[in-house]
Amino acid sequence: MTDDGGLSPAELEAFFALEEVGSLLAHAVEQQLRSVGLTTVQFKILMSLFAAADGQLRMTDLADSLVVSRSGLTYQAGLLEKAGLIARAPSPDDDRSTTVSLTAGGRERIFAVLPGHMEVVRRLLLDPLSPEELGTLSGLLTRVRDHMRTDPPRSAAPRSRKK
Repeated sequence: MTDDGGLSPAELEAFFALEEVGSLLAHAVEQQLRSVGLTTVQFKILMSLFAAADGQLRMTDLADSLVVSRSGLTYQAGLLEKAGLIARAPSPDDDRSTTVSLTAGGRERIFAVLPGHMEVVRRLLLDPLSPEELGTLSGLLTRVRDHMRTDPPRSAAPRSRKK
């Protein structure tokens, strides 16, 4: 940090490198996913459900983990449901919540998409790094992510009311 509270040249360099890497990787991943008919958010929804212990999550928890708006998640979930990849139902624990479940079709779609997705991630992000560098990068990004997650998730923020 500089004396006036601004960012030092080293801090700016790190920030801009992270921004550029994130943008380049996000663009390549998005292109690969679009080639198989999914958006990035749809893929993240499917993968989150796939990783969930019972293959289902509450919509609010899903929005929090993906850092997307409730309305954006609802729209993308609607498209996935229409395609038969997920199912939505009232939560058995809370009448105000909706639970999203991965269908057999969703599971099949994940297995069809993953090889191409992993190839892009490996080629662009992982191949240039040694195992030691990968461990360092993972540790650093995990620490920063955990720090950023200390703020309440967007989906937990109060909704603005229209007058």
